[in-house]
Amino acid sequence: MLNQNQTPLLDALKANAARPHAPFYTPGHKQGEGISQPLADLLGTKIFRADLTELADLDNLFAPQGVIQEAQQLAAVAFGASQTWFLVNGSTCGIEAAILATCGTGDKIILPRNVHSSTIAGLILSGAIPIFLNPEYDPVLDIAHSITPSAVESALQQHPDAKAVLTVYPTYYGVCGNLSAIASITHQYNIPLLVDEAHGAHFAFHPELPTPALAAGADLTVQSIHKVLGAMTQASMLHVQGNRIDCNRISKALQLVQSTSPSYLLLASLDAARQQMALYGKMLMSRTLQLADEARTKISQIPGLSVLEMPRLEGSPGFIALDKTRLTVTVSGLGLTGFEADDILDEKLGVTAEFASLQHLTFIISLGNTPADIEQLLQGFTTLAKEYRRSNLTVKSQVWQNLDRTLDYALQLSPREAFFAVSEILPLTQTNKRICAEIVCPYPPGIPVLMPGEVITKSVLEYLQQIQAMGGFISGCNDISFKSLKVVK
Repeated sequence: MLNQNQTPLLDALKANAARPHAPFYTPGHKQGEGISQPLADLLGTKIFRADLTELADLDNLFAPQGVIQEAQQLAAVAFGASQTWFLVNGSTCGIEAAILATCGTGDKIILPRNVHSSTIAGLILSGAIPIFLNPEYDPVLDIAHSITPSAVESALQQHPDAKAVLTVYPTYYGVCGNLSAIASITHQYNIPLLVDEAHGAHFAFHPELPTPALAAGADLTVQSIHKVLGAMTQASMLHVQGNRIDCNRISKALQLVQSTSPSYLLLASLDAARQQMALYGKMLMSRTLQLADEARTKISQIPGLSVLEMPRLEGSPGFIALDKTRLTVTVSGLGLTGFEADDILDEKLGVTAEFASLQHLTFIISLGNTPADIEQLLQGFTTLAKEYRRSNLTVKSQVWQNLDRTLDYALQLSPREAFFAVSEILPLTQTNKRICAEIVCPYPPGIPVLMPGEVITKSVLEYLQQIQAMGGFISGCNDISFKSLKVVK
């Protein structure tokens, strides 16, 4: 019986960091002796003693037989998986590996349009053909939710040769669709359901949180332990259950997309975060939910502000649960865009959001937040509403309200074909009807609006230009000013 009190990887790292010896191996700083003084002043010297390589006692990430294997087995039990892999290249490499392990060149994969850019990278690497589904969309709030079970069923009827279904659960806004129903439909075709659960690693540890993806029937899920739990940035996990996915293919795929020099600081932080949640997760999540409820209740009482809540009426299959530790505040009632409100809160009021969008600000409330943080958040919004409110929406906001949100997408080439095709860079005005050769997404949250292989349309260009004009910025493309685009020649 595995003991969740144990931290085998963390303990081994601690022992090796303290062992007196002459190091003639990487990294070059030799347990901090060669670290520059400014970096040592910032971080101290102790952390560098534990920045070690794959020594005999520390196991091998790609062929674990010792402490990494033990730590991963403990994590599998804690998170409800049959097998777990530690990731040091973030959830990005987990999503890429999931696609590589289930799809080859020309294979179809069904997935929502509002996937993260890492999924597009997986399509490029694998050569898979995306069958995109539009997620359920709230035109009032301008928020995309989940794909629906009926959309998945229709897509599988049209494409019964698809090799996998991938979905996002929860969305960046904390919205969860009917994953159980999607899993049931997917499994009728005997193919796996892959889940980008980057923002849902905490779901398994409190009954008031949405159902975890594995418990809902997912075959594979990728979680960013660093995003909402206590691991270091870039530390994530990939979990699998059942027999629809070849675990050996997952291991081989991860060797393609993970570093051959994994950071043991990141790996040990996963071991420690797992122990923390296995032992104290419910208590920590109870406290986090209390803080989130306080913020949600009090902000919703400030005139001009509202918060994203569960739909009052039934009949929204793309939105059946909400992660209440994810707080989305609509600020357009103050006559401000989300970008404007974000700048004021961050630069003048000492409150920094996770991301801004045209009408909203979204905040992650996690086990690391304190009552003092919530008080500062509430004070920030109180001041924002009193001192920065405008009587009417700005002209830019009015333009946005009239913008046609119907974006036209047409895949002309596979993402892989377009990515590796001979290309040229043209001024934006000359790219209409051309085939895009790069990923283009407004950031955050990093959801692509154009991707390699898609035909560039006037509506898409106008949409991206509006976001840029209102304070957002465009990432992924070669020209960060977004005055030109790379297209297939």
